[in-house]
Amino acid sequence: MKEVIHKGLLGETSYEVIKLSTTELPEILVLQEVVMETLPDKDILQPLSKEEFLYMLNGNGLLIGAYVDGKLIAFRAVVVPKINEEHLGYDLGLEDESELKRILYQEISNVHPLYRGHGLQKILANVIMQQIDTSKFDYLCSTVMPYNIASLKDKFVQGFYIIAIKQIYGGKLRYVFALNLQKKPQYDDSETIEISMGDIEGQEHLLKQGFVGVVMKSVGQDWFVEYKKPM
Repeated sequence: MKEVIHKGLLGETSYEVIKLSTTELPEILVLQEVVMETLPDKDILQPLSKEEFLYMLNGNGLLIGAYVDGKLIAFRAVVVPKINEEHLGYDLGLEDESELKRILYQEISNVHPLYRGHGLQKILANVIMQQIDTSKFDYLCSTVMPYNIASLKDKFVQGFYIIAIKQIYGGKLRYVFALNLQKKPQYDDSETIEISMGDIEGQEHLLKQGFVGVVMKSVGQDWFVEYKKPM
């Protein structure tokens, strides 16, 4: 019997959250395919391969899943990334392998279309954060495509901040987010710059100057990111 690490209600429907294992891999792959099929823009989500899921499930990360009546309806993952030239720790200015080993990636998050609108993605984020051993890890990193509003909101709500914007995954444009697991960052409010999410060059310039993106807001028909300097 799997240990239940969280219980809750989606409206009047009860659900349970467990740590997933290789036993649940077929269910994970099916749910990912269902989610991918419903996306109007397939570039929004970078799906994981069976091998990538197995890497996480075999001791290199953590996957948690929400179940309703024995059916997997959502999952969320963190992974210990392999150290290579694309490691997001370099965007934090870290270079030593000992430092890079203390970084986790917040990986894929999928919610079945029938169960969206209940804040399940946020709930699973809170649950998985409670499972992270902060004596072993200093940062969470993640990547999100500009204008993927739901995923961007998810990151900012958790306290993530933008540290870079670059081409990754074979040329796909992504924001690089970081979250300090050891201390809550403080920002200098005296110099705040709002810039359109579509102004990539302008954001790159701000990031090079030491600014980080801390919040997003809707302005007319566009979305803007607010940049500040960490204290």
